[in-house]
Amino acid sequence: MPGIYIQTLGFASITTAIAVTDDMAKGLIDRFRSLPMARSAVLSGRTVSDVIYNTGILVVLMLSGLVVGWRVHTNVGDFLLAVALMLFFTFAMAWIGVLVGLLVPSVEVGQQLGFLIVFPLTFLSNAFVPTSTLPGWLRPVAEWNPFSALTAATRELFGNPNPFTSGFPGDHPFLLSILWTVALLAVFAPLAVRKYRSIDRREFTLSARSRHALVADPPLLLQLVCQSVIRYRPWPSG
Repeated sequence: MPGIYIQTLGFASITTAIAVTDDMAKGLIDRFRSLPMARSAVLSGRTVSDVIYNTGILVVLMLSGLVVGWRVHTNVGDFLLAVALMLFFTFAMAWIGVLVGLLVPSVEVGQQLGFLIVFPLTFLSNAFVPTSTLPGWLRPVAEWNPFSALTAATRELFGNPNPFTSGFPGDHPFLLSILWTVALLAVFAPLAVRKYRSIDRREFTLSARSRHALVADPPLLLQLVCQSVIRYRPWPSG
């Protein structure tokens, strides 16, 4: 069951990418830009809300696991630590989704790109098959996979069977999970904020050029004003 949990939470990045792309297309991000807030606040709010949303999904998955026979064989502290570790990883994956959502031109592209990123990582891990059964050239990739580390760490904290090979990934899955999550945050969160700010600066420059063009062309400015008056004039009824 921990492998199913990790795979589902990993797909949270796809949901985030789709949501960010949709917000950009609908102009919601532009409205947020007009408010007196930090540029990173919009992206942070999106990622935190996605973590809260996926917490509810995780609860449903765990209840379903209890129904089919999954059990936790450790104490409450280890259980809560495993949940916190999964949500921390979800937060890091959400930042990847934010960056993808800012880069792609449409919702469809964001969805397909997200699947191309997450699917290989989840299936090339120990979430579904032991890494010892994989070919020799593929085994190191699967063992050092962040999904493998997180799956092994949660299995240990839940007290579930953990068929993982020896070595640093197998002996220290919790530490490796923390290192992977921190590394993902350190890389993708600044990149997402930087991309968001670059889009803002580019659009501001374009709008400034448009204003200068209107000032230099009075007939065009008069035409736009007349169109606005006609469009928003309250015509009498009847």
